[in-house]
Amino acid sequence: MRDQDDQDTVTLVPSIAAEAVAAIAKALAHPARVRIIAFLLSKPGCIGGDIVDQVGLAQSTVSEHLRILKASGLVQGEIEYPRICYSLNPAALAPLRTLIEAIATRPPETEAACCG
Repeated sequence: MRDQDDQDTVTLVPSIAAEAVAAIAKALAHPARVRIIAFLLSKPGCIGGDIVDQVGLAQSTVSEHLRILKASGLVQGEIEYPRICYSLNPAALAPLRTLIEAIATRPPETEAACCG
């Protein structure tokens, strides 16, 4: 059961979309997906085969990681028959950016204020 202080904290930062932040965090929670994101940072877009070559995993494994990244919105795929061109979607980071900025700009707590 949450107490009033917990409820007040939640309402102080209403713009943080918990589900969106969790989806982004989950998408970034695997080293292979981080490597895919890092590779896409170096390119305006690329095809899946390029990603497979760069990451060094099986095509089916890379496809699953790309599916998760696309579901989170971090990666977009545009069909250019017969290939799919993948690129980053920086706007998808907005919920995570909001949370990180809220944490970063929060004043440090004193030991006495911890359990107020």
